[in-house]
Amino acid sequence: MKEFEPIKLDKETTDGTVRNLDALYQLFPSCFTEAPDALGEVHRAVDWGKLRELLGEYVESDEPEKYDFTWVGKRAAQREAAAPCRKTLRPCPEESVDWDTTQNLYIEGDNLEVLKLLQNSYMGKVKMIYIDPPYNTGNDFVYHDDFAQSAEEYDEHNLDDEGNRYRKNTDSNGRFHSDWCSMIYARLMVARSLLTEDGVIFISMDDNEVENLKKISNEVFGENNFVGQWNWFKSATPPALSKKIKKNIEYILAYQKGGNNDVFTGVKKTSSSNDPITKPQNTYKDLLFPAGSISAKLADGVYPKGIYGTEKFPNELLNDLIVKNGKNENDVTFRNRFIWVQTTLDEQLSNGTRIELSKQLVISYKKAEYNREVPPSLIDIQVGVDTTENAGRYITDIFDGKKIFDYPKPVSLLHYLTNFFIEGDKGSTILDFFSGSATTAHSVIQLNAEDVGNRKFIMVQLPEETAEDSEAYKAGYKNICEIGKERIRRAGKKIKEGHPEAKALDIGFRVLKCVESNYKPVAFAPKDYTQESLDMFLDNIKEERTGLDLLFDCMMRWGLELSLPYETQKVDGCTIYNVDDGNLVACFDGVVTSAVIDAIAETHPLRVVFRDSSFTEAAQKMNLFELFKQKCGWTDQEVQNNVRVI
Repeated sequence: MKEFEPIKLDKETTDGTVRNLDALYQLFPSCFTEAPDALGEVHRAVDWGKLRELLGEYVESDEPEKYDFTWVGKRAAQREAAAPCRKTLRPCPEESVDWDTTQNLYIEGDNLEVLKLLQNSYMGKVKMIYIDPPYNTGNDFVYHDDFAQSAEEYDEHNLDDEGNRYRKNTDSNGRFHSDWCSMIYARLMVARSLLTEDGVIFISMDDNEVENLKKISNEVFGENNFVGQWNWFKSATPPALSKKIKKNIEYILAYQKGGNNDVFTGVKKTSSSNDPITKPQNTYKDLLFPAGSISAKLADGVYPKGIYGTEKFPNELLNDLIVKNGKNENDVTFRNRFIWVQTTLDEQLSNGTRIELSKQLVISYKKAEYNREVPPSLIDIQVGVDTTENAGRYITDIFDGKKIFDYPKPVSLLHYLTNFFIEGDKGSTILDFFSGSATTAHSVIQLNAEDVGNRKFIMVQLPEETAEDSEAYKAGYKNICEIGKERIRRAGKKIKEGHPEAKALDIGFRVLKCVESNYKPVAFAPKDYTQESLDMFLDNIKEERTGLDLLFDCMMRWGLELSLPYETQKVDGCTIYNVDDGNLVACFDGVVTSAVIDAIAETHPLRVVFRDSSFTEAAQKMNLFELFKQKCGWTDQEVQNNVRVI
């Protein structure tokens, strides 16, 4: 009998370079070969000669001059985006709302690490991303990326308690623009993989980096996928800091991953007057108006066929018109340069469009309801979007009159942007990985309440500390994440109270925190092995980590969405976790008995995870192998594929 050795779940995210190779292989499998690495191990490699042959004249030549956008640290940023992440997302039910039922996530941590951790579960599943990243004003908070500089180049006061380097990117920094470019470039590269094939990203920015942002985004998302740049009228009273210009505009860049044929829709058109049914450049055509379809501002009587209207807008009546009580009593046909053909007219009439005939027998129309129009490039109060001043007052009201957050984005802005693209897609996932005060989450809940939607949000925010002299700190909010979570709690409650009809409205969120791995470090140089380190191999899980911690790590590693429901049951003193009715079933306790296996098999699982330390002997693993073959009806290969250990 072949010895059974369960496969271990990966302890880190997939190397981004491997993902790129996989994608390239799907396009050009003939360009791959096998080659030994520095250790002599054979691995797949790209045959550049074959790839060049396939690409022909489109391969870049060795000429020194070319169109390119680069900066100091760009290659390091590319490597950082592709590098695997060994951290994990630790569940925090005590800080969450409706933990067991909500579909929403609030994740605390460095967004580059979080984006990497989300790739397995959410790659190709996010319909819309909105971000409002640091604008690089000279006082922005910069993440602890280390793209090109050594640790010695940072002062000790730039280290936090965990040794991470955080600092403000002041304009005295010689790499002022380069550091910002590297920061946003790495994050956009990873974020792109999360978008659906027609997914869209909106990025807010001001004058400081908008040119660089567009160049970077063109490279990451493709210049052909640039949708446009909107100008948001952010402030009616901008600060008078400049002697040249008062800046009351911010920009929003949009890229759509692969669906630029989609039509974006803004606000619905309203019309106080009727619209003309003709255009001078159109060809002449005949339209038959059924009896009763025209509202005529004419006295009762018979109007003989002939030319009516005005010299500028003539209208030819092809048969006598009988008017009674302001309506055409008979079918009547007109000839003119109409904008519609007969089928369009019939459809408009069935949709409630009103046709009117003036005293000069000029025809016009007014729809019962107009469609949303393509959004204009200016976003202001005319399309229902507020300024940052009003947004600030709004969030102050939510926090009982305390000015908790400076310059929040208005809910109406996110509401408007969301309706550009996914108004009809009421079950989509929306991500904001610079979530700040959580305006995006607030907007998603508000929109769901209005149209009975089921959109889900994922908020990601670094727990940046609030200043000790700030009103937020004095009110008890020690970091931005505490503000964001409390805003969602308060806004959700208020929205639900205002929409009692939305009984199924999801106002909850699961809180997860990006922390160090659940696993003890077990990689030592031979000279460093001690009895204590050898004892660690008996159980590689950190003592303070719970079964729930391990469950969510397994969900993330195996590609399950982190909002999926789960149940627990006790069997022989062991806790069995059942995610999404058998999608993943796990037991992390010390001894796994046959009764536990029986209970797991009864769930008809797709995936099963155990703790490796639960099996101290090969015989126990073989017993596990045979039990799953018997209880679940699995083949040898299915057991090998479906059972993992950590």
